[in-house]
Amino acid sequence: MADSTRPPPGRTEAPPPQGGDAGALTGVVERIIFLNEENHYTIAEFRPEDEGGGKRPELVTIVGALPGVECGETLHVTGEWTRHAQHGAQFKVVAFRSELPSSVHGIRKYLGSGLVHGIGKVYANKIVDAFGTGTFRILSEESARLRDVPGIGRKRAASIKQAWDEKRAERELYIFLQTYGVTPSQCVKLVKQYGGQAKEVLSGEPYRVAREIEGIGFKTADRIAINLGFANDAPPRLDAGLIYALDVLQEEGHTACPQAELVSHAAELLVTSATLVAARVDALVESRLVVRHAGTEPGAALIQLPPLDRAERKIAEAVNRLLRVSSGLPAIRIPAALEWAEAKAGFAFHDLQRSALGNALASKLSILTGGPGTGKTTCLRALVEILKAKKARVHLAAPTGRAAQRLAATTGGFASTIHRLLKFDAASGGFTANENHPLATDFLIIDEVSMLDTRLAAALLSAVPSRAHVLLVGDSDQLPSVGAGDVLKDLVASGEARGGPAIPVTRLSVIFRQKGQSPIVTTAHAINSGDPSLPPVFSEVSALPGHGDLAFVAAVSAEDCVAKVIEICSSHLPRSCPWLHPVNDVQVLAPMHKGIAGVSNFNTQLQGALNPGKPGVRFAGGEFRSGDKIIQLRNNYDKNLFNGDIGVVTAIDAAGGGLTADFDGERVNFERGDFGDLALAYTISIHKSQGSEYPVVVIPLLKAHFMMLQRNLLYTAITRGRKKVFIVGEPAAYAMAVRNSEAKRRITHLRDKIAAATTAVPGG
Repeated sequence: MADSTRPPPGRTEAPPPQGGDAGALTGVVERIIFLNEENHYTIAEFRPEDEGGGKRPELVTIVGALPGVECGETLHVTGEWTRHAQHGAQFKVVAFRSELPSSVHGIRKYLGSGLVHGIGKVYANKIVDAFGTGTFRILSEESARLRDVPGIGRKRAASIKQAWDEKRAERELYIFLQTYGVTPSQCVKLVKQYGGQAKEVLSGEPYRVAREIEGIGFKTADRIAINLGFANDAPPRLDAGLIYALDVLQEEGHTACPQAELVSHAAELLVTSATLVAARVDALVESRLVVRHAGTEPGAALIQLPPLDRAERKIAEAVNRLLRVSSGLPAIRIPAALEWAEAKAGFAFHDLQRSALGNALASKLSILTGGPGTGKTTCLRALVEILKAKKARVHLAAPTGRAAQRLAATTGGFASTIHRLLKFDAASGGFTANENHPLATDFLIIDEVSMLDTRLAAALLSAVPSRAHVLLVGDSDQLPSVGAGDVLKDLVASGEARGGPAIPVTRLSVIFRQKGQSPIVTTAHAINSGDPSLPPVFSEVSALPGHGDLAFVAAVSAEDCVAKVIEICSSHLPRSCPWLHPVNDVQVLAPMHKGIAGVSNFNTQLQGALNPGKPGVRFAGGEFRSGDKIIQLRNNYDKNLFNGDIGVVTAIDAAGGGLTADFDGERVNFERGDFGDLALAYTISIHKSQGSEYPVVVIPLLKAHFMMLQRNLLYTAITRGRKKVFIVGEPAAYAMAVRNSEAKRRITHLRDKIAAATTAVPGG
């Protein structure tokens, strides 16, 4: 394989077809320029045929997932023409069909590419010289004749035959898979998972792949199954549809679903009878693919996927264990400790703050909740100082890196992310710290608990030693976690329920920050109380004052909103706040991803305004440039990066198609195959901003965002801003969000599990 991305001397670039179909090409692969062995992303030189079937003299570049393709093959490719800033026109392959070469030249190139173990260029020439266009037939059907070729003995002939058969089986598998609608990139995943059994698995159990392979969901498996002839009401299809419906509900935040609703949802999804679907629920329960919890009314039984059921059980068991086992803290006289902390702080604490500190020191498990400016930080700082004075082992953690850094800065203690605290082990796929190997701590403080989803909360609480204390801190009025569950609200509700477990809950409600005068804080609390009164409104960005914490800039349309957000970021802020870095210190938070005023378009527009003309590398949605702000979209333990981490691109590898980025002082390298886990981050969703604070926040808010306009969404967005917040949009949209307090309740079974686990706890 060639090791250079530069075209050979004399190469002529073919322009995209003019006036014809630019979506399909037929031709021969001349040279593989680049191949990622992991995902089979390929860059190749390709010589297209003309309309008469003859070869055109010019070469074109094709890019995409091309599993099993080698030099000399004839490909029929479909896709689209794109233009790379550095390398010019490229044909991006979406699907392809391959044929073995039929000419002597093509066969010689194909065998000489090294794809068959035991055949290099020398032996490829000898074999083709001996058998000509019949070479492939000889290899497949009369391999003993290979011994007629000088230098090939019995052992080498047998080795070549074995390698050829393996390669042929691989080719046939890819052809079979693509025949039934499997894309090239999905082919790679199937073969990687099942090897030579991929065809058998797909033919017999097409829905199995949706459960076992990331990136191949129910819809893809269903399309393949229908193409293979599976009946619309076949039990495997109904079972897969029910599990898919639960997966969809999980993505919406639910950990459970009433059986009647699940059956109705799945029947609509599958376009089949609800009676047939309902009959399969019992089968799934019996096979333990789902878990059923009895309800008080017919059809009200809750159905869960086993992993979520297990995670909720772990949380309930941990709550029960912590409440039952006595404290391992050194003896602390709480009133005296509070007086000491007040003297150290230089002011008297509010009664609610004293209550929170007393609960944390006296109770093994307690909860502290409250909005911005209500004194949570004061409580945490005092608690850490008391525990340090008693030489207790204190651990602090938060779901995100930025939240952990803020927690450390405000308390004076060391804080880490929860993932780092629990030490993820890539080999086992789990955490090193767990119920069998608990954390070495006396007191665990977790901040931003509203971000904790069910699975992470289960892993965290399971790793807490039985004699340790736990304080959970968060704002229960913020958006719930991105992952499934509503852990903070469920725990608060359990603690506040009459006859519930003895989990003391302290709600801080008095505003202390800046003596209650910060417009960001007071507006956030006004939103929370349902007050739709607008902040100061300005019709033009040019009218904005250089001072002030919070302002509303009116926009008459989505296009006007985008223009004014860009003007704030690129013109107003650099002029009025020269201390700000326009990329690092300013964060645009959008309610939705799509549309003119959505995350995607804002990123494109802001990149052009704030970081134009820099060298870059292409990705599916655009281009990454040096200096761009980017976000990690999923946990990557190998790179020590987690969903929501934000960094800045520091270097572009134009030749290799990769980049280097700085994430909070750590340099991380990304290959082209990693780009699916990255996105531009000039604008992120409000959900992605949870746990973070930014010097300046800009929030586009339009009636077109009506599907997402909820009080807790706007409240969360505004409370992300530390120094300045700008809302840009329609005043009516602001009022819609404030008045909509009926955020969709997440369905879980956690409260019931906690109640069942703790009924015998003294005081519970």
